[in-house]
Amino acid sequence: MTAPSTFGLSTEARNLHWLLSNLVEEVPGVHSVTVVSSDGLMLLSSDPGLATAKESGRRTGPRGSSADLATIVSGIGSLTIGAAKLMDGGGVKQTMVAMEEGSVFVMSVSDGSLLGVHATADCDMSVVAYHMALFVGRAGHVLTPELRSELRKSMESTQ
Repeated sequence: MTAPSTFGLSTEARNLHWLLSNLVEEVPGVHSVTVVSSDGLMLLSSDPGLATAKESGRRTGPRGSSADLATIVSGIGSLTIGAAKLMDGGGVKQTMVAMEEGSVFVMSVSDGSLLGVHATADCDMSVVAYHMALFVGRAGHVLTPELRSELRKSMESTQ
């Protein structure tokens, strides 16, 4: 996996990048991870190993793009939040979409931010959800407006 550059970022931003990279590297079956702000902008992204994907001749992420995963996560989050409001179901904690060839998990982080994970179809869903909850517990309280602004600027500079 190619880690995004964290040069010049605050300690909190570097720690979030590390947590995100660790989630992909340590949890079996996870291809890619993203954090999306409440307004749908990608704050953090962990691209799958593009060199490995090219060598094996297969895609490991949605169209191989972190922006695609962020768009999917934002859309799923918006849809489930709307459904919960219509059903008086309260806040949405987690959403999972199981497909023949993969799975997508979406979990609320804080203030409307979302954590999204793209994983293999045969991943251990409880392990993925557990590690997502750990990330949320560690990252949720540090996602201040200042840090979100820093992360947005960092993502814009890499695109």
